[in-house]
Amino acid sequence: MELSNILFIDIETVSQYQAYESLDLQWQSMFERKIRYFQEKEPDKSPGQLYMDKAAIYAEFGKIVCIGLGFFHKGQLRITTICGDDERELIDKFFQIVQSHFNNPDKHFICGHNIKEFDVPYICRRALIQGIPLPALFNISSKKPWELKYLLDTLDMWKFGDQKNYVSLELLTACFNLETSKSDIDGSMVGKVYYEDRDFNRIAEYCSKDVWVTANVFLKMNLKETVPIESVHFTDSK
Repeated sequence: MELSNILFIDIETVSQYQAYESLDLQWQSMFERKIRYFQEKEPDKSPGQLYMDKAAIYAEFGKIVCIGLGFFHKGQLRITTICGDDERELIDKFFQIVQSHFNNPDKHFICGHNIKEFDVPYICRRALIQGIPLPALFNISSKKPWELKYLLDTLDMWKFGDQKNYVSLELLTACFNLETSKSDIDGSMVGKVYYEDRDFNRIAEYCSKDVWVTANVFLKMNLKETVPIESVHFTDSK
């Protein structure tokens, strides 16, 4: 497996609306049915509070505001981000890159943390909602598990067959004694930074550093030398 054939990805998502009250009655009802499990676990929280906490993780109620991409070129890790309000344009740009440089399931790979359960399905669902055709590496709905060997999920790799185990990227980073992203925000704050601060640069920085950390976790799990942040080539977010 050549490192130059791997595309490392991470996405940042927010709720489609800033507040639950912006949903019409039908969508409010559908959201409440969607999060019934959380309502039972946290009965003191209102649907509005749960919307702020949970809507971003569901493709039906959320949207993508940033995609981070990392790849090795001539031995150097290069990371860029695609950010913006126009989700359709954002996904389209991402798919253009995939189609141009990572379009062969027999040769190319997509790597990320928990991408099988979150990032890839989320991108696919939002793409179809936006009316965007899926490239070959993302057209996975009818494929068997053994046909998806090109999806390199560091969470899946760490399970070693233990389906009960979940480990965060942060915990894996600590286990391998790797440098951390040291961002001033975390995933739970992206919605606030997007809706209240309108600061795409902070979101892009957080996303790009997660791509770097994911790449290092993958390298460590394959007993390869990791990449210090000083040697990463970051490009400005779009």
